[in-house]
Amino acid sequence: MKPRHAWQAMRAVVGRETRNFVRQPGRLFSALVRPLLWLVVFAAGFQNVFGVAIAPPYETYIEYKVYIVPGLLGMIALFNGMQSSLAMVYDREMGVMRLLLTAPLPRAWILACKLIAGALLSFLQMLAFLGAAWAFGIEFEPWHLLAALPVMLLAAVMLAALGLVLSVYVQQLENFAGTMNFVIFPMFFISTALYPLWKLEESGARWVHLLARFNPFTHAVEAIRFALQGQWQPLGTGVTAACTVLFFGLALWGYDPQRGMARRPGLAKG
Repeated sequence: MKPRHAWQAMRAVVGRETRNFVRQPGRLFSALVRPLLWLVVFAAGFQNVFGVAIAPPYETYIEYKVYIVPGLLGMIALFNGMQSSLAMVYDREMGVMRLLLTAPLPRAWILACKLIAGALLSFLQMLAFLGAAWAFGIEFEPWHLLAALPVMLLAAVMLAALGLVLSVYVQQLENFAGTMNFVIFPMFFISTALYPLWKLEESGARWVHLLARFNPFTHAVEAIRFALQGQWQPLGTGVTAACTVLFFGLALWGYDPQRGMARRPGLAKG
């Protein structure tokens, strides 16, 4: 594969996904409204219900909103990763994926282009949310924001890779809603997106605490949270990077017509 051909393939795939996103402004609106509702409404309700005992030093409404911003950034990447997976299932049913995977390019590069396209859209939506959060009084140090950008991008890539894996095993669009319920909500709620990990252990929810510790989403959120405070968390960053490689490897295996789940009509010709 020549570099020129590789670049043309990436530009075509990423450009197609970007144009589809631009043609659907409702996607950006919904991507921002969902976390903003959690930021403004849920944070206030959580504070009113649990009082000031959330987790020192997050004893005020503003401080708690600052705490959950990384979790909401992760929520954006998680939902967009699932939406990218849905788009791939749709493309597979329409025959577009078969055409892509039978192109005279390495299958790994085609899937990498899809991964980059999904991660890029997630990253842009995360940046838009940070701008909206700033309008609601949530501010971070400029240098901390710059340091957090690579970590945010890594989290977006990991969750986009998870979407690639799911697109292998979801057979039809009708089955996607159930799959999302079994992936999005457990990953989001059994994590540190909304409350500290030690709070789960203190409350006696030991199984939930254990699951949260092994949840890749937890480590992605913690890596972003530390980065926004000007710190680097090796564990969270390392787990996120390792899961990215693992998920992408599983997607490659799944889309291999000789070994993976892609051995079915529509992809077997690849």
